[in-house]
Amino acid sequence: MKRVLALTMLFVLVATACGAAAPGGGGTAPQVKLTDGKLVLAVLNDQSLVYADLSGKNAVEAVKMAVEDFKAKYGENALGGPVEVITADHQNKPDLASSKAQEFYERNNADAIFDVPTSSAALAVAKVAGDQKRIYMNITAATTDLTGANCNKYTFHYAYDTYMLAAGTGKWATENLGKQWYIIYPNYAFGQDMEKSFRGAVEKNGGKVIQSDGSPFPNTTGDFSQLLLKAAQLKPQVLGAMQAGGDLVNVVKQYNEFKLKDQNIKLAIGLLFDTDITALGADAFAGVVYTTPWVWSMDDQSRQFADKFLKRTGIRPTFAHAGNYSAAWQYMEAIRRAGSDDADAVVKQLEGYKFSDFFIRNGLVRPEDHWVQHDALLAQVKPSSEAKEKFDYSKVLATIPAETASRPLADAGCKMPK
Repeated sequence: MKRVLALTMLFVLVATACGAAAPGGGGTAPQVKLTDGKLVLAVLNDQSLVYADLSGKNAVEAVKMAVEDFKAKYGENALGGPVEVITADHQNKPDLASSKAQEFYERNNADAIFDVPTSSAALAVAKVAGDQKRIYMNITAATTDLTGANCNKYTFHYAYDTYMLAAGTGKWATENLGKQWYIIYPNYAFGQDMEKSFRGAVEKNGGKVIQSDGSPFPNTTGDFSQLLLKAAQLKPQVLGAMQAGGDLVNVVKQYNEFKLKDQNIKLAIGLLFDTDITALGADAFAGVVYTTPWVWSMDDQSRQFADKFLKRTGIRPTFAHAGNYSAAWQYMEAIRRAGSDDADAVVKQLEGYKFSDFFIRNGLVRPEDHWVQHDALLAQVKPSSEAKEKFDYSKVLATIPAETASRPLADAGCKMPK
C-alpha cells in the first residue's frame, strides 16, 4: 500500500512539474478569456511624411513580430483567441489621429493603440483613449503632457520623453560644449515641450538660453536657412536642434553646409534616430552626443532582436521599432496575468509592474502617472571609419539611471482619474 501511495505521489509531482515546464510556461498563467473572442492591436503613426522612416510601417512589423514571437513562446491560443494587427497613417495631423483612434476603438473594436509619433497627435489619441476607456501605449511621441496635465487611466508613456532627453543631452552639452545656447524647435506640442525641457536642463546646469525660435511644422520646404543664419549672427556656443526625423536631417545637412562648426558653434541634437544617420551618413553626425532609451548593438540581447528585425525588414531597428515590440509584448503579458483583455483589468496589471526586457532596463510602470520609468543611455555617433558593419553608428558612453532619466512625480502634475 505504501509503495502504491509513493508511486502515486511521484506521478503527481512529475505531472505538476511537466505542466509548469510547458512551452512558454503556459501552465503558470490563468486562461485568458477575451471580451469579444479576439484581440485587436492597432498601430497608428506617420507612414508617408517626416516620421515615416523612424517609425512608420516598420513599427507595424515590430508589433506583428511581437505577436508571432509571443505565440511561439506561449502557444497559439495563449491569448484566448486570434490576434489581429491593424494600422493607419495619421499624417501627423491631430484631427486625423483622433478620428482614426475613434474608428479603431469603435468600428474595429481595437483593444489597444500603439506608437503615435507627433505629440499633438498623441495628445489627441490619449483623449480618445480616456473617453473610450481603452488602452493606449504611446511609444514615439515625447511630450511630458501625456503623464502630466493630460494623463489618464488608460494611457501609458513608454520609451522616452522630453525630460529624459534633456536630462541626458542638455546636462552633458552644457557641461562639455558650452553655456550659451540658441535653441531651434518645431513649433508644435513636441517642439514646445522640448524647448521647455532643454531650457530647464541648461539653466539647472549653469547655462543660459540666449534665444529660442520655432520653425514651421511640418516644414514642407525643408529650409532652415533663416534660423541657421541667425545662429551665425548670435554666435552661441551651442546650437540646440530640437527637430526630429526628416526635419532634423535637413537641419544637420544645412548646419554642415553653412560650416557653423567651423565658427565654433557646436551642435546638440535633442532627438536622434538611426534612420536620421542613415539618411546623411555617419560622418555628417560624427561626434554628436545624444540621449536614447536604446541602441541596437548595446549588448547580445539587443543584438539578437536587431538581427531578427534586420532579416525581416532590411534595416536595423530604431528605438521606436524596438519600443513598439516591447510595449506590445508587455501589454500581452499583462493580459495573460489578468486572464482577460478587459481594459480595467489590464491597467491593474500594468500599474506598479516591474520588469526588464531587451529594450527596457530596470522598468517600473509608475501607478501615479503611467510613465514607464527605466534606464536611458548617453551615446555618441562614431565616424564611418570606426564602423564595424552596416548600421553600426553609435557607441554607448554611459547609462543614465532610471530615476535620473525620469521626471520627478512632484513635477509631473498628473491628477490620475480613477
